[in-house]
Amino acid sequence: MSDQTGDRRLGRWLRRLGTAAGGEKLAALVAAAVSAWLVAYAFAGFPTWMATALEVSAAAVTLVMVFIIQHGQRRQEQATHLKLDELVRASDGDDVVAEIEHASDEELQHQRARRSIG
Repeated sequence: MSDQTGDRRLGRWLRRLGTAAGGEKLAALVAAAVSAWLVAYAFAGFPTWMATALEVSAAAVTLVMVFIIQHGQRRQEQATHLKLDELVRASDGDDVVAEIEHASDEELQHQRARRSIG
């Protein structure tokens, strides 16, 4: 299996996981699991090991979700840039603006000042 095939599979898996994580079914499942955990925690007499297990699990899930969200946002940003670039190129817009994300900070400031109204 090539690295590119592995990257595509990982990308598909991350998109599916991101979509599922934003869905109502998973939110309901997590709410039910946390509720069940709270009940079990109370019946067990509030042992420290159960609180520690929940904290570690929550931290691990949070860390993974940060990367999943970042992947989704990067993908969405790239798609939006491609669409906007195509619109600029198809219109009589300034082609420099289509590639502005690659410009230096000084060039961005110059272009912003050049296009400011008022």
